[in-house]
Amino acid sequence: MGAIVSEKNSGRLTAFVEIIVFLTIALGSKQLLDPYIWRYAGPASLLITLTLLAIYMRRRGMSWASLGLKPLPGLKPKLMVLPQALLTFAAFAAAVATAIFGGEALGWEFMSKIPDGVEDRWGDIKDNLPLYLLWITIAWGSAAFGEEVFFRGFMITRLQAAFAGVKFASVIAVVLAAMLFGFVHIYYQGLRGFVTTGLIGLAFGIMFLALKKNLWPIMLVHGIVDSIGFTARYLGLDS
Repeated sequence: MGAIVSEKNSGRLTAFVEIIVFLTIALGSKQLLDPYIWRYAGPASLLITLTLLAIYMRRRGMSWASLGLKPLPGLKPKLMVLPQALLTFAAFAAAVATAIFGGEALGWEFMSKIPDGVEDRWGDIKDNLPLYLLWITIAWGSAAFGEEVFFRGFMITRLQAAFAGVKFASVIAVVLAAMLFGFVHIYYQGLRGFVTTGLIGLAFGIMFLALKKNLWPIMLVHGIVDSIGFTARYLGLDS
């Protein structure tokens, strides 16, 4: 019995260490890169983090399927991605609506103002095809794939392991992962971004568990939403 308890405690400790180490790598590498390539420091730091995570997982014999990159054998699982993505989009829309109308109801004036740093973040993207294509690539590679693997796949599963045996461990995991997701967007979106992206992270986290830890529909929605945003900026429709 004591050996079982010791093994559980060891598993929790390992999960906590993994979270701290890879979160430190993600935040630390972004800070180091920020003075040189501030527009791309976030995507670059995420690439570094996921590369090191891949090496770590390989050495430990961990499967990417455990982080949500589940194989989709046969036609039916592949076809199911679309309705699952529609449900995920509904959750996303509900999160955005909650941020907009909830902030208004609470009298949070900062929720009605777009911080100056948001537009500066993307550069002069209007009618700039090379820059537009670059951001579309980043949207699918770093945001849709990278952020979902790290903040949903890695963070939620590791937080669940860290809080194993604790009541409402999955709820704690989803909430903390969402708060971290909101936090990493503060630097250019301010409190408005923290609240909005935090609620989006919460919606995506709930869907991650509801879909039995299948990231593909969430990645699809994330990529499409970001692509629409960049396309609107490129065409000048966001002003």
